Amino acid sequence: SILCLPSGIYAWSVVGAEATLNDLQQVLGALKSPEFLIFGTGNTQIFPSPEISSAFVQASIGLEAMSTGAACRTYNILLGEGRPVAAALIAVE
Repeated sequence: SILCLPSGIYAWSVVGAEATLNDLQQVLGALKSPEFLIFGTGNTQIFPSPEISSAFVQASIGLEAMSTGAACRTYNILLGEGRPVAAALIAVE
């Protein structure tokens, strides 16, 4: 799993879609509004917990969950357009 942030690409220890708010603190600290996060949740789309969603709303950072494959494609398109985007991508087998 990896985090793709404006400051670089980092290994991420999350292995399943049950990521917690603590797992995403590095992301919240690295991003500024109006940026947004593409959250790749593995083989299938799994919506983040209300706690995670609320933290991103409070930080005025968009959050979009989708399967990791779709997240990679979306991230690359938005990055190519020069849009302010980051990605948290959970590895799939």
